[in-house]
Amino acid sequence: MNITTIGLDIAKNVFHLVGTTSSGEQEFKKRLKRSEVLQYFANLPVCLVAIEACGGAHYWSRQFSHMGHEVRLINPKFVKPYLRSQKNDYNDAGALCEAVIQPRMRFVPTKSEAQQDMQVLHRRREGLVKDRTALVNRARGLLAEQGLVMPKGIGIFRRQLPYLLEDAENGISDLLREVLSETREQLLDLEQRINWYAQRLESVCRTDEACQRLDEIPGFGAIVSTALVAAVGDARVFKNGRGLSAWMGLVPRQYSTGGKPRLLGITKAGDRRLRAMIIHGARTVASYAKHKEDPLSLWIRGIQARSGSNVASVALANKLVRIAWVVLSRGEHYRPASITRI
Repeated sequence: MNITTIGLDIAKNVFHLVGTTSSGEQEFKKRLKRSEVLQYFANLPVCLVAIEACGGAHYWSRQFSHMGHEVRLINPKFVKPYLRSQKNDYNDAGALCEAVIQPRMRFVPTKSEAQQDMQVLHRRREGLVKDRTALVNRARGLLAEQGLVMPKGIGIFRRQLPYLLEDAENGISDLLREVLSETREQLLDLEQRINWYAQRLESVCRTDEACQRLDEIPGFGAIVSTALVAAVGDARVFKNGRGLSAWMGLVPRQYSTGGKPRLLGITKAGDRRLRAMIIHGARTVASYAKHKEDPLSLWIRGIQARSGSNVASVALANKLVRIAWVVLSRGEHYRPASITRI
């Protein structure tokens, strides 16, 4: 077979693939069970394999790469325009074959096992943080039904709840008091587990050279550094810092026509969790700028005066991501004196 490209539509149990020749002609279609996939590709001549970047794609990419195949992961939204006729598994695989050979197509870098391990820690921690927020909000709602309005904030709730439980004259029923006592125990357990994951991420950061260098950047820390390394890996896949910033959705959207450029708000593309963490870190750095006279703080204060604190925080996040690209792609350390020239 003169097969040069294979489009593989992965699933939980049944996989569909389409093979095309160098001229783009479809050579065959095939349906494989999960247990048959590795053996089938091991017996194929080296070729280009296209897979949608979805659940399990990075695992299969690593397996096929070990066999010598060239694997390219594509964002599903870039595959959709090449889907012919109605959607089915074979048509999806055929669309992958067409999309992967386009000269301007953008690909998703394959994550290593270490990167995915970092992501496991982050996803578990994020889930626990959401559970904690939901627990506190439910308890605040129950108290509001009894005429006891508690201010927002997990720290405030944690501090005030013991006094609320000890106050015998606040009108809370014995049953609600018992429920709130159980809620407090659950809250303490969740916070203990969240702290455990934070400590594990700090440990990973201390043992990873790239994370250590990112940790030197203002607004970064063990959490943000490990999240960025887990998401990006090799930053050299981006041409420059702006490319990484655009991938994270921190550059303005464009709506230009007739030669008239028009810039809107940020695109919010990419990983929203990672973007939110970096913006929160930038907001913290910006909050201390009024007390400092270094070039970065002066730059932040200038934007705050012209456009407001929110715009300044996002602009700073954009700048910090570009610095992170230099740190990751060139193996350099953060140099504060050169921050305004990046």
